[in-house]
Parts: sequence; structure tokens; C-alpha cells
Amino acid sequence: MRNRVVILALLLLAACQPAQPIKFSGKTAFEHIEAQMKLGPRPTGSAAWQATGDYIISQLKKYGWTIEEQRFDYRGTAIRNIIGRKGKGPAVMILGAHYDTRRRADQDKTNPTAPVPGADDGASGVAVLLELAHSLDASKLKNQVWLAFFDAEDNGDLDGWEWTVGSRYMAQNLTVKPEVVIVVDMVGDADQQIYYDRNSNIQWNERIWKTAAQLGYDKYLIPRPKWSMFDDHTPFAQQGISAVDIIDFDYPYWHTLADTSDKLSPDSLERVGRTLQVLLEQSQ
Repeated sequence: MRNRVVILALLLLAACQPAQPIKFSGKTAFEHIEAQMKLGPRPTGSAAWQATGDYIISQLKKYGWTIEEQRFDYRGTAIRNIIGRKGKGPAVMILGAHYDTRRRADQDKTNPTAPVPGADDGASGVAVLLELAHSLDASKLKNQVWLAFFDAEDNGDLDGWEWTVGSRYMAQNLTVKPEVVIVVDMVGDADQQIYYDRNSNIQWNERIWKTAAQLGYDKYLIPRPKWSMFDDHTPFAQQGISAVDIIDFDYPYWHTLADTSDKLSPDSLERVGRTLQVLLEQSQ
């Protein structure tokens, strides 16, 4: 009897302990990449694209995010943006990534008409956002956080399509002005070199890269400008919203059939994800 009382007391004590914070896991994020890659190429309108969107929604629901789907048509194709929301603060901070892949590997010298596998260009950004959906501590969020999964980013200049179709639709239909939009695109390269994008908001560039440096990641997130990107952050910047593109464009497999998960690293995902986790949880 005494042993049962002791065990019960220990269980009650454990239940009263505050939950331990969850640290962003690059390993778990990499598993989200593998889950997407098992579906095959994921161009907008395909069965694999539909399954990817459903997978994103299932993960957001699993971790208690409020879901919104934005559906519209573009050039006779059904488009679906997916948004997860959490937090009740006065400001809105949006993290975005595109989940579609390019329907033709036009940079591939061997087979430029085959679809891109999309491990880094598509799956890596989605993976970071999904692990953030798991690891963000809602009790520390002083602002609303939206995780936005953009559709129809990656088929620009193919068959009359434009770039950034999904993010442009979202930017033009916002009913609030977010404090910042941070896009995560192509961040999983094992040879990680992420520079400032010249078309991003410089103050937010500095804030994000400073957070990375505080975590010891300054060899990988390098606070110098290099590329000038037209990406999913662009439509928001055009609306006068502070927007940043976190992108590792020094990736030789971009838009080729070699954009596969063996080129990526859980450590690279963790550096980006952990930086964003700390940024969001410490933002006032």
C-alpha cells in the first residue's frame, strides 16, 4: 500500500512539472522531406501535389494549428494555398514556403523535360515549417504566427505560367498587414551558404542573421548580400510589407533531376529552423 501511495505521489508530481520546451529537430524536419519525396514530383494539379497538401494539413492539425485553405483557379488549374495560424498577439508574422515542384527540369542537361524531384526546391522549406509547427512554444509567442504553404510558385516561364502565383494571390487578398513575411526556400543543402538577398528588407535580414550568429551559425548564414531574388517574398514586398527570402541559391542541382534528398543535411535544416524558432519566440 505504501509503495502505491509513493508511486501515485510521484506521478502527481510529474504531472505538475512544466512541459519541457521542444527544440527544433533537423532529423524530424528531414523526415518531412522524405515523406514528400516518397510521393514523387509534386507539380501543381498532380495527384502527388494533392497528397502533399493533404499531408501538410494533417501535420498542422496534429499540432493544433487553425487551418485555412485559399482556393482559386489559374489558367484552368485549381490552386490551393494552405495557412496554419497560432497565437493571439496584436501583430502577425508570416513564415512561408512553396510546396509545389517544377514540372520540367529545364536546367538538366540530360533530360530537361522530366519533372524535378524537388528535395531542396520545395520540400526543404515545407519541412522547416512543419517542424516549426511542432516545436514552436505557443506560450512564448507574443504575436500571431501564420505558416503559409504557397502553391504554384515554381512553374514560371513554362507553358505561359508566371512565377509566385500562390503567394501573389495571398499578398493581394490579405485583410491585415503583417509585421513581416519570411520565406524559406532551398535551405537544406549540405553545403549550406545562405547570404542576404538584396531584394529583402535589410532590417529583418540583419535581425534574422544576428539571431543565427548568436546560435553559432554565422559560418552558414553569412551576413553579406549576394543574390537578388524574385521569389515568394516579392509579392508581399510589392504590397509595402517587410519581406525576407532565406534562400541558399548556391545549389548546383536547382531545377535538375539531381535535386534529391542525398544532397541535403538535417544539420542545415536545423540551423534555419532553430534560428526561426528563437526569433519567433523572442519577438515582442
